[in-house]
Amino acid sequence: MTTSNDELLARLTKIETLLASLVEQRTIKEWYSTAEVATLLGKAEFTVREWCRLGRVRAEKKKAGRGVAGEWIVSHAELTRVRNEGLLPDPRPYRHVQ
Repeated sequence: MTTSNDELLARLTKIETLLASLVEQRTIKEWYSTAEVATLLGKAEFTVREWCRLGRVRAEKKKAGRGVAGEWIVSHAELTRVRNEGLLPDPRPYRHVQ
């Protein structure tokens, strides 16, 4: 079986791309965006932002280039805590539906 140089080069390029993707996924960062947390937890970004807003996940606001409102960021330690222990209790008082 003979393989041309072009085929080998294409296969090596594909392997390098996949390897770079795996390394990026496994890199431990100090802070994660809500999009990154959502991807890592298999949730929608909106859901992660709501968890931050409601205090279910300990997060901080980072100044963003657009407008007054910042973007939520979640620490690596908090991401690990959420993975191992789950969300924090909902701090809002319970509403009784009649």
